[in-house]
Amino acid sequence: MLRWLWLALAIWGAVHPMYYFVTFLAANGWDLGVMIDAWFVNDSTRGLTWDLTITAIVLTIWVLVEVSVRRNWQALLAIPATFCIGVSCGLPLYLYFRSKPV
Repeated sequence: MLRWLWLALAIWGAVHPMYYFVTFLAANGWDLGVMIDAWFVNDSTRGLTWDLTITAIVLTIWVLVEVSVRRNWQALLAIPATFCIGVSCGLPLYLYFRSKPV
């Protein structure tokens, strides 16, 4: 049951933030540079950006270490999900793969 909660949270973590990303990019000409500039517009957004970047790096290291031990190769999908969508998708997606019955 908990495994399916992780999957539902991964889907939510992909869809909800993506709505805001697409809305922002549609309003600003689909220029990723403008979005990246917005991430550093003030100290509040800069702090949040660095917080999420560090969290994404830590999650990536954790996934790589655990995959090397558990040989659960599907879990590697959490890495591109983390960097292409966000930690809100990557972490629950990894937990979904990790909670697979052995």
